Amino acid sequence: MKKFVLGISGATGPAIGLRVLRELARTAEVHVLISRQSFSIIRDETGLDLSGSTTPAIQQKIRDFTATEAVFYYAEHDFEAPVASGSFRTDGMFVVPCSMKTLSGIAHGYANTLIERAADVTIKEGRPMVISPREMPFSAIHLENMLKLARLGIKIAPPVMGFYHKPSGMEELIDFVAGKILDAMGIDHDIYRRWGS
Repeated sequence: MKKFVLGISGATGPAIGLRVLRELARTAEVHVLISRQSFSIIRDETGLDLSGSTTPAIQQKIRDFTATEAVFYYAEHDFEAPVASGSFRTDGMFVVPCSMKTLSGIAHGYANTLIERAADVTIKEGRPMVISPREMPFSAIHLENMLKLARLGIKIAPPVMGFYHKPSGMEELIDFVAGKILDAMGIDHDIYRRWGS
């Protein structure tokens, strides 16, 4: 079974990250990192309340959401979590959505949160990473940070909608973006209709 890290940082669009999580959890072990600010955004934008008073309580909510036990949650500053170490082997990492603060932390090796530390580990170990930066318009600072990461081999996959598959609603738009993010990691799926199919 493959093993991935998924960070959800405090930006609009966590529905995309949750869709990536659901699809990953079908066939892989997933280690989930959610920034403190994200819990209220997830609740406001999706209606899903993943908050809890303890780490095990949050982990259980995520397991209920994904309908699998192969999902593990770690708190924002739990630097003793396995994903904080390069010796914990994974097949790659996603940050969906990726706030500009998190993007900057990753680009500069700041590692102030577990998402940033896990990203730092992913980069130093040469593992694949896909980030989905969520801001618009991008400033020159944002673009420079993305370029810096892209030059290190990180795939930058902003949540840009496609319409050639003629989506019938929001869910199909989310599936399209989540599918493109999974494509960037080379993960097989069938959550959107491909061009020419």
